Amino acid sequence: MLDVTSNPPVNGLDLEALQNTVEAIQQDPSRAIVGFRVRTAWQGQTRSTSTVEGYRLGGEKIARSFTLEADEPLELLGTNTAPNPQELLMTAVNACMTVGYVAQAAIRGIALDACRIDMDGELDLRGFLGLDPEMPAGYRRLDYVVTLEGDGTREQFEEIHRAVMATSPNYFNMARPIEMNGRLA
Repeated sequence: MLDVTSNPPVNGLDLEALQNTVEAIQQDPSRAIVGFRVRTAWQGQTRSTSTVEGYRLGGEKIARSFTLEADEPLELLGTNTAPNPQELLMTAVNACMTVGYVAQAAIRGIALDACRIDMDGELDLRGFLGLDPEMPAGYRRLDYVVTLEGDGTREQFEEIHRAVMATSPNYFNMARPIEMNGRLA
């Protein structure tokens, strides 16, 4: 777990605590294993509620409590009460990469004034609706633009960008197939 230290943070991150975590993982690789769980329940029409009750870090259960709502726009048979699953997917990818950009800048001593990611994607409903077996049900590609502002150079920001693409879990998850092991209870 991260320790609180007295060193000034860079981009809000405690670099000494990060180093302590890295050293602890190097001494005991089992401390690097993080497990997440989300339970989603249908709420009627196209609405669902997902709950997070905790996660596991190095074998230790750590309690958390969050609720996330999802719905579809009116035009897609929803009630437009929350972001849809595609918007939440993009949110998750962008949020994960944002952590990476902030951390990669911090470990290089670069103070950021802004970090923004604009992501766009199009999918064809013919795939989702089963109207065209040749049409995939999801995205073929996602386009995104990252804006970094701070005291780094263009070359440093490009290095950070490459590092995020190499280390971001959700970038990895989206850029490569994930084995999905679903079963009906």
